[in-house]
Amino acid sequence: LGRKVQQKLAEAMSKRSHFSKDEVDKLLDMWSLITAGGTRLDRNKFRDVLHNTFDMTDDILMDRVFRAFDKDMDSNLSQEEWVLGLSVFLRGTLEERVAYCFNVYDMNNDGYISREEMFQMLKNSMVKQTTEEDPDEGIKDIVELVLKKMDHDHDNRLSMDDFMKSVKEEDLLLEAFGPCLPDTKYREKFLADLESGNVCLDISQAKS
Repeated sequence: LGRKVQQKLAEAMSKRSHFSKDEVDKLLDMWSLITAGGTRLDRNKFRDVLHNTFDMTDDILMDRVFRAFDKDMDSNLSQEEWVLGLSVFLRGTLEERVAYCFNVYDMNNDGYISREEMFQMLKNSMVKQTTEEDPDEGIKDIVELVLKKMDHDHDNRLSMDDFMKSVKEEDLLLEAFGPCLPDTKYREKFLADLESGNVCLDISQAKS
C-alpha cells in the first residue's frame, strides 16, 4: 500500500476497532511483512503468527481461530479481517470475546455448541494430559457437568444466549472448551511491542 492510502485505511479502521490510528498503521505494516507485500494472509502464515507470537499450539483451535477472523469465509484474511480480528482477540469487550469464543467452539457454524462439539474439543485438549486407558468416559462426564451448569434453556446444547449468561455469571467459563484467546503475558507483550513499534521485528524473527 502507498503510505497515504495506508494512513487513510488506518484512520477508518481505528474508528471500528479498539486500536488507535497509529496502532492500526503498525498492524498494517506487520501485515505487509507477513504477507511479503501480498494482498491476502493465508491460514498457514496466520497459524505461524498464533504459534510464534502467542504460543498457541492446538491445531484444531488455531484453525477455528482463523475461521473466526475470516468473516467472508474465503480462506484468506484481508487487512480489515486481520485488524478487526486482532481488535477482539487482544482488546475485545466481554460481549465481543463471548461471541468470538462461541464462534470458535461452534464447529459446524449452526449457531449452537452441541454435545458432540464439546466432547471433541475437550477430548482434544485433555487426552494429552491424561494417563487413563479410556479417557472418553471421563470426558463424557465433564460434558454433562458443563451442560448442567451452562444450558439455561435445557435443550441439551448451548446457544449464544446460554453461553453469554454463563460467562457473565462465571468468567472462567469463557474458554471452557479450550484456549482460543491469548495468555495475558503474550497479549501484554504484543500490545507493549505494538506501542513501541518493535512487534514487526519480533514477527520477522519468528518467520525466518
